[in-house]
Amino acid sequence: MNKKKILIVDDDQDLLKALRVLLNAQGYATVFATNAALSIDTAMREIPDLILLDLGLPDGIGLTVMERLQQIDSLSSIPVIVITGRPQHIYKDVALVAGAKGFLQKPVDNAELFSAVRSALDNSPEGKRRSFSNLTRN
Repeated sequence: MNKKKILIVDDDQDLLKALRVLLNAQGYATVFATNAALSIDTAMREIPDLILLDLGLPDGIGLTVMERLQQIDSLSSIPVIVITGRPQHIYKDVALVAGAKGFLQKPVDNAELFSAVRSALDNSPEGKRRSFSNLTRN
């Protein structure tokens, strides 16, 4: 079974390291980008199964990254979970309307992170195909 690949987009090096350790321990492969421009390039090169995206990036806002991802056919169906320190009462609805499959407030609770990741991957087009094929084999 192939490991699901998660692109983590954040400029906080400590958070990148922590998420890498947590997600790798759960059996996921991880790749990183530390700014908006690099996030698109990395997504195009790696074609991740999921993107964890900070809204506050040094060269732009994560919402712009989400918009750009949706404009690229090969990336438009990749689920995005927003992880941010920005106020939830202002940004959660905006992020969800923009297409995010989840919204997590920093500091992130590990159980919430794992639940959001599993849910986003299970509800992605790839996850749904896998679930359907498993059902038809039984």
